[in-house]
Amino acid sequence: MGKILAALSGGVDSSAAAALLVDQGHEVVGAYMKNWINEENIVGHCPWEEDIHDARAVAETLGIEFRIVNLMQDYRDRVVDYLLEGYQRGITPNPDVMCNREMKFGVFRDYALAEGFEKVATGHYAQLQQRADGSTSILRGFDPNKDQTYFLALLQQEQAAQALFPIGHLPKPDVRALAERFQLPNAKKKDSQGICFIGEVKMSDFLDAFVPKNPGTIVTTEGAVVGKHDGLHLYTLGQRRGIGVASNTYRKAYVVVEKREATNELVVGFDEPETPRLYASACTVTDVSFVNQPFAAGDTELLAQPRYRTPAVPFELERFENGIAEMRFNDAQRALTPGQICAFYRGNELLGGGVFQEIHYTRESVS
Repeated sequence: MGKILAALSGGVDSSAAAALLVDQGHEVVGAYMKNWINEENIVGHCPWEEDIHDARAVAETLGIEFRIVNLMQDYRDRVVDYLLEGYQRGITPNPDVMCNREMKFGVFRDYALAEGFEKVATGHYAQLQQRADGSTSILRGFDPNKDQTYFLALLQQEQAAQALFPIGHLPKPDVRALAERFQLPNAKKKDSQGICFIGEVKMSDFLDAFVPKNPGTIVTTEGAVVGKHDGLHLYTLGQRRGIGVASNTYRKAYVVVEKREATNELVVGFDEPETPRLYASACTVTDVSFVNQPFAAGDTELLAQPRYRTPAVPFELERFENGIAEMRFNDAQRALTPGQICAFYRGNELLGGGVFQEIHYTRESVS
């Protein structure tokens, strides 16, 4: 059995994962990745000290060595800068996907290998499959409500081959039960919500600390002015809540359908299929990478998942060259967003992913 570095976030999932490995007889060391301490005093809860305390307590309970690995500068360079640069360009980046590729299975994995570890274990709800040729594939987690393979879409083969997901075959209630059985001190700790490693901080509050406000008008798809906004970077295509515009006289709620950089206008329409620029039938995805084998045009079993909490849907790959995929959906998709991640599957196998670049709408708006 090899030497494993288990990433301990302080949460129950990573703790149960480490406990399983210890119970199986592996040589395990626990490590907390110190990526962010909220020096900017951003509004919200950044519980890094509490998380370190909980992670250390878990390691002590399991009788394993515990380390704190300081990766703050790498996190700034690889995740925070990516996040801010994306919002400043008017797109909507995904820090959680980038955090997995660049941090957990990037610099943290590099640290683990340099320290003599063979694998990095995390609490992701995903499963690994070893193929006959010796390669590694990533499969969806057993629990469909917790499956996190979408956030692993940009991992490549060498990263998958050196990963372990000890709880991926379990439903969430069983993970809680395991934590109780192993008498882990954080067994009843609530799951965290928020930006990867930053904590329970609203994205708008995080952006306020780094990106200046740039007020402008909110207009409908017909051109009527209905309100003011504080900056286009604070809104996401498809957003319904927090726009700051009340529903119209017919009690229909508005949804963000366009961000016009040239005129600094936020465009809203009604959340229905006939609204211009809300639904798209085709798109261009760039920077496509694969966990194992690449797909090819003509494959009839391909599925695409355009965001975390949406089902994977069939699509036709019209062209794929130099990491750029031209694709067409069987059914038009709501609020495809430049900068967000598109994950590719064949059945339950995660093939890879890329970044939405251009969206081809079923109906265009009138500028």
